[in-house]
Amino acid sequence: MRRASRRRAGAVVAVLSGLALAATSTTARAATGPDVIAHRGSSGAAPENTAAAIGLAVRQRADFVEIDVQRTKDGRLVNFHDCTMERTTDIEELYPGRPRYRVSDFTWDELSRLDAGSWFHEDYASERLVTVDEVVRHLWHTRTGLLAEISPCAQYGTTVATDLADALRGKPGYVRQALARHRLAVQSFETDDAHAFHTVLPHVPIGILDADRPTDTELLRLSRWADQINPQYTVTDQALVDRVHRLGMDINVWTVDEPGAVRTMASLGVDGIITDYPQNLTRR
Repeated sequence: MRRASRRRAGAVVAVLSGLALAATSTTARAATGPDVIAHRGSSGAAPENTAAAIGLAVRQRADFVEIDVQRTKDGRLVNFHDCTMERTTDIEELYPGRPRYRVSDFTWDELSRLDAGSWFHEDYASERLVTVDEVVRHLWHTRTGLLAEISPCAQYGTTVATDLADALRGKPGYVRQALARHRLAVQSFETDDAHAFHTVLPHVPIGILDADRPTDTELLRLSRWADQINPQYTVTDQALVDRVHRLGMDINVWTVDEPGAVRTMASLGVDGIITDYPQNLTRR
């Protein structure tokens, strides 16, 4: 994820909120190994998608923090993975008797009161949910980039994709800086969501997540507009990595925690490794 796209190497000019954004010429990947992408932050050592997990990933010098984008009832974009909130918060205790416990069923004021850390360990009982704006502010002046996943939860359709694009478009200074440093990308399991985002912000690298091995027909179709193919590591082999690269796209694999699997994926030449334990790759 060190460049906007292998297909789009060279100078790329885009307009964002009336500002001209010039992307510098890209160069071959330095021989430093794949990007280290902290899955939901450093989620093996801190409660996922919280400020604690994000801050730890930054201190461990992860190249990217991967987050999950959902929208509250009153339109705030928040960092949360599951389609319902019972697993990692005290939402049932705080709001008993609600018919549903989806992010989209609550206002940000309601969600900001949740304990999002005790499920992981009592030391994190004060951890709260964070908004996407807070994540951006946390990462802006660090070396760590942002890989934002558009939630596939069914209630949103493609609206979270366009909301995220609009939110990033409203931060031209951050986007310009992050793109210049190759430290911003967006991904989704839903091709429609990814394309909706790409339509609004085509200069931000967009990736397609896949739990299954994509077919060559799918790869050919996606290569016309996508920048990344991000499959589960268990379906990834040398032939897939080479084919994705020949089609001009990057490949980031998930979720790779076992040291042997990390070594195997790195040996295949993948561009990024999404892991719960970034410290195992950065040694920090």
